[in-house]
Amino acid sequence: MAALLALLLFAGPAVDSTLLPTPNGNPDRGQDWGPAANGAPVRIGVLSHRGAARAALDWQPTADYLSVAIPGWSFVVVPLEFDAVEAAVAERTVDFLLVNPAIYAALETRYRVTRIATLRSGLAGAPDDPAAEHPETNVFGGVIFARGDRPDLLTIDDLCGRSLVAVAPNSLGGFLMAWRELRQHGIDPWRHAGALTFAGTHDAAVLAVRDGLADAGIVRTGILERMAAAGQIDLAAFHLIGARSPPGFPLWLSTPLYPEWPFSVLHGVAADLTQAVTVALLQMPADGPAARAGDYAGWSVALDYQPVHQLLRELRLPPYDEAPGFTWRDALARYWPAVLAGAISLLIMAGLTVRVLQLNSRLTLAKQQLEQHHELILNSVAEGIYGVDLAGRTTFANRATERMTGWSPRELIGRDQHEILHHTHADGTPHHHEQCPVYTTSRDNRPRFIDEDIFWRRDGTWFPVEYSTMPMRDGRARTVGSVVVFRDTSERHRAQERMRRLELEHAHAARLSTLGEMASGIAHELNQPLTAISSNARACARMLEADPASADACVDVMTRIAAQAERAGEIIRHMRGFVRKEDAQMRPVTARALLETTLVLLRQDARRHGIMLSCVLGYEVDMVLAQQTQIEQVLLNLARNAIEAMAAAAPVRRRLLLAARRTGERVLFRVVDTGPGVGADLLGRLFDPFVTDKPFGMGLGLSICTGIIESHGGRLTQTPTPGGGATFQFSLPLANTTRRQPPLQREPA
Repeated sequence: MAALLALLLFAGPAVDSTLLPTPNGNPDRGQDWGPAANGAPVRIGVLSHRGAARAALDWQPTADYLSVAIPGWSFVVVPLEFDAVEAAVAERTVDFLLVNPAIYAALETRYRVTRIATLRSGLAGAPDDPAAEHPETNVFGGVIFARGDRPDLLTIDDLCGRSLVAVAPNSLGGFLMAWRELRQHGIDPWRHAGALTFAGTHDAAVLAVRDGLADAGIVRTGILERMAAAGQIDLAAFHLIGARSPPGFPLWLSTPLYPEWPFSVLHGVAADLTQAVTVALLQMPADGPAARAGDYAGWSVALDYQPVHQLLRELRLPPYDEAPGFTWRDALARYWPAVLAGAISLLIMAGLTVRVLQLNSRLTLAKQQLEQHHELILNSVAEGIYGVDLAGRTTFANRATERMTGWSPRELIGRDQHEILHHTHADGTPHHHEQCPVYTTSRDNRPRFIDEDIFWRRDGTWFPVEYSTMPMRDGRARTVGSVVVFRDTSERHRAQERMRRLELEHAHAARLSTLGEMASGIAHELNQPLTAISSNARACARMLEADPASADACVDVMTRIAAQAERAGEIIRHMRGFVRKEDAQMRPVTARALLETTLVLLRQDARRHGIMLSCVLGYEVDMVLAQQTQIEQVLLNLARNAIEAMAAAAPVRRRLLLAARRTGERVLFRVVDTGPGVGADLLGRLFDPFVTDKPFGMGLGLSICTGIIESHGGRLTQTPTPGGGATFQFSLPLANTTRRQPPLQREPA
């Protein structure tokens, strides 16, 4: 307001002495300012951006002007380097200050320094019109330039990776304005420049580029034109980078325009003196000696320096170098593209998150349904199913497992299944872990089926089972355990036992039926020894009556009677053994006994049909492990079938052979006949039940024989006899008892 009032009141260079303070202060206001009170000169601190000597040469005439314009006061210039300005203000070694706007903005905030006027630059004409009138302006900017022979440096983007030279780190026109411009193009001169150096003065920066010491330089506006006018450089040897052309501004320019240097006063200087200096500066002639000496065109009312403050905020320079000064509005203004991209990304991520949550919810529901279906399937299966991990611990079990074992899934899960379910064999011997098929499957990844084993119930009883164990793998095909599926075979064992008893009963009935069919032959076989016994007994009686002394002759007769009695007894013994109900246990029995019983029971029948019956027993045939009655039934059944088949054959071909010989650890039994053989229509189903070629046969004989041989671990087979006929054969295991038998070769007359 004081400056505006001065402009309205004063039109000439003279200053009204009534408004000027005296060295002793204004008596009416009662003020006394320190330096003035002692007669000390008023100190004007000036930034020596072109050197201390040049600063004194340029600005001392301005101080002299103020000394003349304000009587009673003496003004002197104090040149200050960039790094000495703040210390001079803090220590109050100056009263007024003339520095670049960036330094002023920092001091304004920290030390309450106040601007009172803004410099008007007296600039040379535009480069293309040196004869133009000298314009006056109170704004300036920064210039980024390179040598004219560098066509690779035309735009600001070309400066990335290039060496730069500037005036000073805190020089507004000589660095900071260009820094902001580079930053807006994504170039940080501190990181992206090939090299960043500071020459100290504007002139030195220009000469460094001219001499090729740097690719590009940064100075304030007017420097290049002033040096060209002074003959220091050839302006045509340079070109501008990032050129701007605002209306009415003729100088080279690469940045926005900012207010010129402010003339400011430190806090605490007398208001009357401040007002007098302000009025004197505003009344200074544009072409006066002081203005010409400083190469400027006077002073204007102080401008708004908020653009400078904004520049310092963006660059995070004092006094805005602290993080709290940066607000969300600053971030939004500076980084709005990134903020917009981030907001879009967040929206996309939010949408994707919602979608993922929906899919996860569906997957969770599907997983629950699968688990329910899995549990339902497991619990609906009649077989017991449980899982085992690599350590042998139970991982799951279905209801059938609980029903059969008495162990609930909660009791089984997490515990060693082997120690609970099959720790002991049926005979009481321990079932060791290393022999457990479940653990073996987990180790070698091979499935197994165990058709005969036992599991133990919770109450300490056991039951027979058959089970399979399969490797259990994860999503990467790695084995993580095994799955066991087992079935209680108690009912099957009971059914097999009932079937075995029925088979025994049927076999017994079959033997009785066989003996019934052979009754006449057996009766004749018994009648012969009985008749001999009777005749010999009567003959012995008559001999004793006729001659009591013929005892020796009677001894011979009695011997014959005993032999015949033994013969009858043998026949009866074989018949009784054949028809008795056999013991279910297999015991060691001699092959000779099996063949002899068959021969005794077949002899009469073979004679009646004119069949030559023979038997061959190998010397190395030992005792076999068998159920004697069942094997005798098999041999008798096969032999009688052969006799019936040969009844229609020619008499010369009627031969029947019973033979036994050792093959490895087994004894091979053969029944060989010379009959017509087996018809082609019966070959594939000869051993099936109810299959026969006899007119009145039931077709159960061979089926019963097959079951008996299979229960002994063998197999009943049939092959054609060379020359005609059929051969039936089977094998039995050798018993542990080894006893040599003499060969048996019989061929009854």
